Amino acid sequence: MIFGKDYKELYAPLKYSFKDERLLKQAVTLGFGNYFIGYERLEFLGDRVLGLIVADMLFHAYPKEAEGDLAKRHSELVKAETLAVVAEELKLGDYFIFPKSEKNSVDKHSKTLLSDVCEAVIAALYLDGGFETAKEFVERFWTPLMKESKKPPVDAKTALQEWAQGRKLPLPEYKVLSISGPDHDPVFVMEVTVKGYPPATAEGSSKREAGRAAAEAGRAAAAALLKAVHFDG
Repeated sequence: MIFGKDYKELYAPLKYSFKDERLLKQAVTLGFGNYFIGYERLEFLGDRVLGLIVADMLFHAYPKEAEGDLAKRHSELVKAETLAVVAEELKLGDYFIFPKSEKNSVDKHSKTLLSDVCEAVIAALYLDGGFETAKEFVERFWTPLMKESKKPPVDAKTALQEWAQGRKLPLPEYKVLSISGPDHDPVFVMEVTVKGYPPATAEGSSKREAGRAAAEAGRAAAAALLKAVHFDG
């Protein structure tokens, strides 16, 4: 088994000392198959705890916004990329625990692993210290992120779809080109095509993430092409 830094060093940045340190240890342990129990169950719980806390934060921070706009903000704040930002700030990758046999397959900077472990840590805080402990942690790291967007964000796939419809084009078409990498850290490569424009490809740790990235790339490529031929993109 390979240990990173002593996971108890996380007490300081988390601003919390665990009564049952096994919860935090499990949160930073990467599971492999049926023989190595890791963070997965905690991740499942942490995802729901984070979702509730962020929803509560948004509900009170934007009392005049409609449900649809709150949902857009919520999706942006709980997506893997956002969780990975928080995990990087905590340097969670330095504390990963995993079997020696998986040394060459573990990427400590993987957005997938970082986001999953971050959710597991939230669950560990919730189980050990209760809802208020988890809430204090989430509010401390997510409040600045919440305040970054004055207006509700527009999902890249929605933006590309609206862009195409505005030009009376068929809806964008998405296709998975390949799936690679280990089960705990997959890489999806997706292609998006808008009629009349070159296809754009991008990768991500899930179909959703790869599709979003491909949509962003497709919109940028189409806009650049239009600009090159002196049209307004």
